[in-house]
Amino acid sequence: MTLLQVKNLVKHFPVRGGFLNRVVGKVQAVNNVSFGVEAGETLGVVGESGCGKSTLGKTIMRLYPPTAGQVEFDGTDISNLGRTAMLPIRRKMQMIFQDPNSSLNPRMTIAGTLGEVTRFHRVVPHSDVDAYVDELMNKVGMRPDDKTKYPHEFSGGQKQRIGIARALAVQPQFIVADEPVSALDVSIQAQVLNLMQDLKDEFQLTLMFISHDLKVVNHFCDRLIVMYLGHVVEELRCNNLTQDAKHPYTQALLGANPINDPDERRPLTVLEGDVPSPYNPPPGCPFAGRCSMVTDRCRVENPPLVQIGTDHEVACWEVAPPTEQTPVTQDAAS
Repeated sequence: MTLLQVKNLVKHFPVRGGFLNRVVGKVQAVNNVSFGVEAGETLGVVGESGCGKSTLGKTIMRLYPPTAGQVEFDGTDISNLGRTAMLPIRRKMQMIFQDPNSSLNPRMTIAGTLGEVTRFHRVVPHSDVDAYVDELMNKVGMRPDDKTKYPHEFSGGQKQRIGIARALAVQPQFIVADEPVSALDVSIQAQVLNLMQDLKDEFQLTLMFISHDLKVVNHFCDRLIVMYLGHVVEELRCNNLTQDAKHPYTQALLGANPINDPDERRPLTVLEGDVPSPYNPPPGCPFAGRCSMVTDRCRVENPPLVQIGTDHEVACWEVAPPTEQTPVTQDAAS
């Protein structure tokens, strides 16, 4: 069953300037993105900084209103729901933020933070809130008596565990994890990822895991979408990512990963240049300016996302020649 369906989602931010503060342009953060997430699945979203990953997650969560397109959660179109109508949906959809320091109120104890959301959504009777907070602390591997402390008294990894506890407090179905381990040491990253996997299995959660690290995504996720300059350029399963990836950008990301075996030797993939500005994106394929396979057509015409195999879609004129391309319909994109 498809729990989340994103259809042609667009998010542009207006840029204002001049004496009258008029709109003089727009930052095209997310452009015509479509995909679906099955119940119980973990979907990875990868790409360089500035490619639109976090904006996509926040727009799906309705922290940003979409410019165009649809977001359907459990059969309900939430794209244009008002604040009141969104309240019951927010209990089902939660987010784990990238920076645990800025996502916790420094003036509230952990008991206050977890208790506040529990009381607001009436997850348990008022008399059971304290015991419920203790249970949440245990679930994320922390001592219940830590709940009397303030955020500044914890390490980065502990703060992220508290962020996970806060997301779990309302017993959601779907969680967007926005680079939840990128600010942590490598050893702590593994602990937090293992914790998230255990909690996903225990509570039968559906996850959207945003990251710039393909190694983490390959280990943690079932399926992957690769974003570049607000566009999805490839979508595939993570079973055999190294061999299955076809888009030159995905291959470049894989080639930039650290090598597990120090005795292994392979050429290092280095992408020249930077991601173009979403304020003034180039015509044609968004990756054309950095692609080794670029042709004249790539510079003027943006390739559609097409199906090239089972559960595998790619947007590249050279990977899938026009005669072999099967455009992805709205249903196929789900």
